[in-house]
Amino acid sequence: MDAAAVEALFTRGDGSYFFARWGRPIVPIVFGVADESLPVIKGAFEAVVTLAGHKMAEVDPELGANLMVFFVRDWAELLAVPDLGRLVPELEGLVERLQVAGANQYRIFRFEASGAIKAAFVFLRMDASLVDMPAETLALVQAVQTILLWSDRAFDGSSPLARVGERVILRPEVGALIRAGYDPVLPGMARDPSHALRLAARLPAMDH
Repeated sequence: MDAAAVEALFTRGDGSYFFARWGRPIVPIVFGVADESLPVIKGAFEAVVTLAGHKMAEVDPELGANLMVFFVRDWAELLAVPDLGRLVPELEGLVERLQVAGANQYRIFRFEASGAIKAAFVFLRMDASLVDMPAETLALVQAVQTILLWSDRAFDGSSPLARVGERVILRPEVGALIRAGYDPVLPGMARDPSHALRLAARLPAMDH
């Protein structure tokens, strides 16, 4: 993966470059799934956090949980979640937009004063395409898409995962990029495209 490919993964639809990683340990909480699915989902997040060289925790001292994942059958179900409207301003408008768009997933990020990621909300509407996806695969995709602030177009038409025989794994170049993004020498947030050059320069070392 060269610098141009790296830059594209963090260049938003409006043409601006915006990279961010988590600045605090990640504390996930999952709503709307059966208890037996929770270890699978949290295990996927733990695997990606470990890959990044970042940390998870049992509780966030400020927020309690800072990564909230909601599984719903219909977007309207979000309106019935207690206090969610307080956490997600203009929730009714968001639900309406998601319904009109026919979307099956949406992510919202909150940021520290430094620009690093402070919290994330992941909303998944279990339509036919997501229901047919194995829980491990679905959880791994969501973990990858929340470990960094990717472009809103980053994985359009492609997946960060690859199939090897019967197994689904994280594409090696995506894993290397996640590890590079958490290099402590690099900033937790960057808006200058030259940051992509610094990421790309680290990728060969991250393959080992």
